[in-house]
Amino acid sequence: MKKSVVLAFSGGLDTSYCAKYLSENLGYDVHAVTVNTGGFSKDEEQELKLKAEKLGVSSYTFIDAVQSYYNECVKYLIFGNVLKNNTYPLSVSAERTVQAQNIAKFAQKIGAAAIAHGSTGAGNDQVRFDLIFQVMCPNIEIITPIRDMSLSREEEILFLKNHGYEMDFEKAQYSINKGLWGTSVGGKETLTSKNNLPEEAFPSQVEKTESSDLEIEFKNGEIIGVNGEEFSHPVLAIQKIEELAKVYGIGRDIHVGDTIVGIKGRVGFEAAAATVIIKAHHLLEKHTLSKYQQTIKSQLADWYGNWLHEALFLDPVMRNIEVFFNDSQKSVNGKVLITLHSYRFVLNGIESENDLMSAEFGSYGEANLAWTGEDVKGFTKVLSNSLSIYHQINKSS
Repeated sequence: MKKSVVLAFSGGLDTSYCAKYLSENLGYDVHAVTVNTGGFSKDEEQELKLKAEKLGVSSYTFIDAVQSYYNECVKYLIFGNVLKNNTYPLSVSAERTVQAQNIAKFAQKIGAAAIAHGSTGAGNDQVRFDLIFQVMCPNIEIITPIRDMSLSREEEILFLKNHGYEMDFEKAQYSINKGLWGTSVGGKETLTSKNNLPEEAFPSQVEKTESSDLEIEFKNGEIIGVNGEEFSHPVLAIQKIEELAKVYGIGRDIHVGDTIVGIKGRVGFEAAAATVIIKAHHLLEKHTLSKYQQTIKSQLADWYGNWLHEALFLDPVMRNIEVFFNDSQKSVNGKVLITLHSYRFVLNGIESENDLMSAEFGSYGEANLAWTGEDVKGFTKVLSNSLSIYHQINKSS
């Protein structure tokens, strides 16, 4: 019997090469698996199946992991208002973690001898896949033909043609990776430090210029409604917000960051829903959380985002942080009122029964109802005491 290998299959050139190479050159039964984290339509799912069959794989499996992706990861990116380097909603980082876990589980289920992926040796994804596989199934071999043989695009195309496989080998000007939480865009401009992506690089074009209002309703930090429409699962609400905001060109940017492998990198992205949701959720938290809840949560969110990016999602400390995030959302309830404009949006305000900005206790800069002027004098005296002592002792400095 042939040994079996599970191939993380995207249908692109690299994984198409892997499918043929693993069966023809290494003699494996290839079980191709695509994990959908929000990037594939029903038509695209069928196209992937046909591609895999044309490549002669032993089996093809399409795993719909969109809701589990939200439940296990995206939810906490919202709770933490996570933006890597204050810019990037970690679209691809989060996807790869969930995809790798599903691939590993599938390999265990069928008793595979090996797992393969098509990553090169230049980016973050190779580490994300390898690490998850090593942790979840340490006794299963990891095979990475593109990385191990340092293959060029031309070599891959020639191999596939020689083995009777034809596809559209024309390289797109921009590489696009679409998912629930955003779409990454890479091109010649992102290989430089100064050039911006042109308008046509983004898959969503500006179709609407007249402003419109958007209302997002949260319960315990999760989205339950958009413009008065209720949704059975937050994924559906996220998709609705994406539909409403992307036509304005909202959520476009370029992220500059440190890769896991130690070099700087730039990647363009569009993430209309993620950008609007994170900012709306953060505004609601400013009204409904205490000062120190916000302080501690923002620190934990930085760690959570960094460790997710660095492929450490399975570290138990991530589960510890998620417990804190869950508990912090008990009072994050209410509606956020937003206006969408071309390339930007405005957070107008919130409505919440948990709003701590209550006129019952005073109006900032106008009237105080819970204290007197004499109270403030005494409070300030005590508050300044340690600082006053320091400066009196250290007058010369």
